[in-house]
Amino acid sequence: MTTKEKLLELFENNKGIYFSGEEIAENLSVSRAAVWKAVKDLQSKGYNIDAIRNKGYSLSAQTDIISVQGIEKYLNPACKNLKIEVVQSTNSTNAIIREKAINGAPEGYTVIANMQTDGKGRRGRKFFSPADSGVYMSILLRPMHCTASQAVNITTMASVAVCEAIEAVSGKQAQIKWVNDIYVSEKKVCGILTEASIGLEDGFLEYVVLGVGINVSPPKVGFPDDIKNVAGAVFTQPQSDSKNHLASEFLNRFISYYSEFPKTSYIDEYRKRSFVVGKKIHVISNGTYKNANVLGIDDECRLIVKYEDDNIEALSSGEISIKL
Repeated sequence: MTTKEKLLELFENNKGIYFSGEEIAENLSVSRAAVWKAVKDLQSKGYNIDAIRNKGYSLSAQTDIISVQGIEKYLNPACKNLKIEVVQSTNSTNAIIREKAINGAPEGYTVIANMQTDGKGRRGRKFFSPADSGVYMSILLRPMHCTASQAVNITTMASVAVCEAIEAVSGKQAQIKWVNDIYVSEKKVCGILTEASIGLEDGFLEYVVLGVGINVSPPKVGFPDDIKNVAGAVFTQPQSDSKNHLASEFLNRFISYYSEFPKTSYIDEYRKRSFVVGKKIHVISNGTYKNANVLGIDDECRLIVKYEDDNIEALSSGEISIKL
């Protein structure tokens, strides 16, 4: 690690505590000049570091900047071997991970961005990803002998992991709109996009890119007109260390579920958080709308619906979407 990275790790693990320049230099085995330079560099990146004569340096407890060091302090041992990269801005974290996958990056490679200029949603839609208000991450997965039909399990286990992370950090109830949208207080706060490459010879997945975008606090510029009535955020205003905490809580829970793949131990938690069961919906396929009642969700996370003509169907997420 660089001096700046070591210093940030020290600060993240000791927020609000003051260290003299001499203490830091000794702790990091660097010169005091190197400490001063690293402090200035972090301050230029937006970190609120107090510097008081005869007292030293301290990272404000109110800091909410996503970083590898800030995430790692919350990770469970099972996640410690993940390769995590944090970038200030990128076009799309999914695009980065796809490139990493093609170039042979290992499973678990994770990219997290403070903002995206071309965030991706389902069906070619854009995912609004402004700076400083969300967590936008993508994870590279290489499941063994996994078919395309089993990939939906990755999306649904990620949905449960997001809900559990939100509930752990905020105390608020999170719900799922089948198959991959997460809602808090009747507003969408998270979208999940799973993309995959399929081997032509055996039909198994070569790799999966799991993209997760969480609106942590309302964007300073507000939500665009086309989504402002639907979109929301986990918190009504910025919170101390909420981004790092949410990112790590999601990784802890997702990696735990994924370690059992293709088992679906999470399925009851998915059903419990679904708010479409028992509701009337429009089933949208190839531009056509059909009215239906939702009867339930089966063990393969298919939506069981009953149409007006009393026919019952198990819907897969592929080319189907729903509207309440």
